[in-house]
Amino acid sequence: MTNQADQPDQTPQPEKPEWDGPSKSQLKRDSHSLQKMGEQLVDMPNGKLQKFDLPEALEEAIQEARRLKSREAKRRHLQYIGKLMRTLDIDVIQETLERMDHQSQTYRKHFAKLEEWRDRIINEGSDAMEDFMQLYPNTDRQQLRNLQRQANREMEAKKPPVAARKLFIYLRESSE
Repeated sequence: MTNQADQPDQTPQPEKPEWDGPSKSQLKRDSHSLQKMGEQLVDMPNGKLQKFDLPEALEEAIQEARRLKSREAKRRHLQYIGKLMRTLDIDVIQETLERMDHQSQTYRKHFAKLEEWRDRIINEGSDAMEDFMQLYPNTDRQQLRNLQRQANREMEAKKPPVAARKLFIYLRESSE
């Protein structure tokens, strides 16, 4: 008679299932969020839409969706836009949308950062301008310098900060 402790366990161990991707529910949630993002792009004015660097096929689909009158046709076309967006890197699109949404955390952080830049440029002058221009090389140095000088003159004369507001607007435009 053999001792059962001496024999190896003969019962088959169930194999651990390998992860085979996200669940069907997760895929559906992702699809719906892409459709909602596509709907935001369709409803957006052309001026704001130009701030996005979208592939040609997606831009054409957005323009087509704007022309559609039938509710059902528009719904199907939004599904198509969502399908197109699945193949794209949507992080940039999402961040740009959040920057445009005044309620989002990203917008508030960006706004606060621009306020810091404005204050630094007014107080520190050319050193801060150089730092800003390294981050945003398309900035016009001369216009930035003129706005900075005007803001300093207003502060010295204790006038309302009209030039400081203009400087902030210019910084916001340059950062976009």
